[in-house]
Amino acid sequence: MSLARAIEIGDLAELPSRRDEDWRWSDLRALIRELPAKSRAYAGAPAPGLFEHLAQTKIAIMNGRLPEPVPRPGVSGVLALRIIAQGDGAHAAHLGPIDVGGARLVLLETYEGDGDHVSELDLSFVVGAGGSLERIVLCDEPAGAVSVSHAEVSLAPGARFSQTVIAAGAKRQRIETRVSHPGGGAAVRLDGLYLVGGRRHADLTTVVTHTGIGGITDQLAKGVVSDQGRGVFQGRIIVAAGADRTDARMGHHALVLSDRAEVDAKPELEIFADDVACAHANTVGALDEDALFYAAQRGIPEPQARSLLTQAFVGEVIDRIEHAGAREIIRAWVAERLLPSSRAGEGAGGTDG
Repeated sequence: MSLARAIEIGDLAELPSRRDEDWRWSDLRALIRELPAKSRAYAGAPAPGLFEHLAQTKIAIMNGRLPEPVPRPGVSGVLALRIIAQGDGAHAAHLGPIDVGGARLVLLETYEGDGDHVSELDLSFVVGAGGSLERIVLCDEPAGAVSVSHAEVSLAPGARFSQTVIAAGAKRQRIETRVSHPGGGAAVRLDGLYLVGGRRHADLTTVVTHTGIGGITDQLAKGVVSDQGRGVFQGRIIVAAGADRTDARMGHHALVLSDRAEVDAKPELEIFADDVACAHANTVGALDEDALFYAAQRGIPEPQARSLLTQAFVGEVIDRIEHAGAREIIRAWVAERLLPSSRAGEGAGGTDG
């Protein structure tokens, strides 16, 4: 069952529900009582994207329609992938497999648009021996949207995959990544950050399956939730029998800035091998009152102090982005959302409904 399948055949019974363990905090069947009509073709031309000036290759998927022919990334370089929705329709698309081979590819992926659309994008990637893929995902969608992104990543021994997902939430927003990890010196960094306010909902779900000897996974997710926002983190690392000498670390840490906000977290390790180094950590709390008091003693207004402390909290995730240009764009975008009063306050301090 999937949102894409439900859109394709128009059957609400295909929607995932809370009976599906991985969807219990992001139930779509209870949310969507009627699917909207299929989205029309995108009208006009979109404004330039946030990352376009950094990319050699550009792909825009507009209202679920891929360009023809689909541009293919070069041997190495930067690819800007824009997923743009217009209006209140429903649409789904699939792109891939994007075969990186032994090259070095940076993917700058954005979810954007207007209207209360219902959409899913399915992606697949293959990274060969010695190859490298850094995927940077920015989800900045309307408050009324229902959006699912599902990515399958297959690695060869010696490959490297790095990912940073930045999510502002929507009516329902889920970014799911599943990685097939062969060991053999392959390395994965799997990071995420959600900034959710108003009544927005963001779900970061990941599954990494280690099947071979000597694989590395390093995962860090952080969240900031305010107003009536809801953040969901589900991270599962599976170490199969025979995947000895796996080194897997997972951390999730969230700030809850309102009594009505909610964070649901489920970090999991499933280990069926010996001789491994695996650990996970999970914390959910409020801003440090001592730090706020210290700032007040130095004349910093409380709203500004809260913004500065929150930016420091999330900065660790941003600092791990490897592409310098994208890192600074994300840093500025996050800082704007965390200002005491701004349009971007919808993410971590706003009141959209």
